[in-house]
Amino acid sequence: MYVITVVFEIKKEHTDAFATAMRENARASLENELGCHQFDVAFAPDDPTTCFLYELYTDKTAFNVHLATPHFKSFDATVASWLNGKSVHAYERSWPTD
Repeated sequence: MYVITVVFEIKKEHTDAFATAMRENARASLENELGCHQFDVAFAPDDPTTCFLYELYTDKTAFNVHLATPHFKSFDATVASWLNGKSVHAYERSWPTD
């Protein structure tokens, strides 16, 4: 399994709109992408400008399919100006094994 983690640094004035857009992106990913198995969205309890994602895909190809979907492209374009930064990391899951 292919794991993606993302940390978003959101501009304070866009936290509510970002949260709404992120939840819709996560929902669409899980409902429409066969290779997307998990899409967790978490916000820091003491800082709503920090959002953490944990995404689980069948493999790197499935993640690349995600990046090409209309819902992701729309989300990415919409939130780009709402961010102070983001950090994306990819991993291969070691446990549990599938």
